[in-house]
Amino acid sequence: MGGCLGSRRENGPSSGESSDVAVSIGRNQPLKPEKPKWKSDVPLTEGQLHSKRDEFWDTAPAFEGRKEIWDALKAAAYALETGDHSLAQAIIDGASITLPHGTLLESYDELGNRYQLPVYVLSAPTNIIEDQSDSDTGQDTDSANPGKEIMIKFRLSNASKDIKLHVRTTDTVLKVKKRIFETSGVDPLRQRWFFSGKPLNDKLRIEDTKIQKGYVVQVIVSSTNDASEES
Repeated sequence: MGGCLGSRRENGPSSGESSDVAVSIGRNQPLKPEKPKWKSDVPLTEGQLHSKRDEFWDTAPAFEGRKEIWDALKAAAYALETGDHSLAQAIIDGASITLPHGTLLESYDELGNRYQLPVYVLSAPTNIIEDQSDSDTGQDTDSANPGKEIMIKFRLSNASKDIKLHVRTTDTVLKVKKRIFETSGVDPLRQRWFFSGKPLNDKLRIEDTKIQKGYVVQVIVSSTNDASEES
């Protein structure tokens, strides 16, 4: 799990050695657009991956770092994973975060505090597996329990108007993504859903996301190149 290590800047020289934090931090580098590629020692399902991420972000502010910096790193990590590199860079610059290696794995705030992020919050492992108990369309669940119908608004990042759809609470996120594709032409692979600041897994059912009637789901539409790299 990542953490934060505080660095202290001395007021004066000691034993002829300089303790300027800039020396240990190194030169700031622009954020690289590439997502880190890694393989999990124990294969994870998408649900397990999101649980690990939620656990990290819920506990990260308990370290010695500043909460506003952790919040900025979280927002930048989400933006980078969804293909919005320019937004991620803007968040980093706005929070005065230094990236000595050009990645979010290690960073420093303007006070010299060090922040480390685990790789699993930045990208999915190459050996991620699907939950065997889930289906892509949710048709089996629908036949046994159709759920109730609700209206949800979808705010696409590349559109000026919200899309309103009547969906069933037993529908999966992926199934509704396909309906958005039929309406807007945006391929499901290019859609990244966020609700209450958290990304939504394709396998989740609407009732599991806690989305209520009339709520708005943010849909980040990634570029075609980003979608092809993730498929």
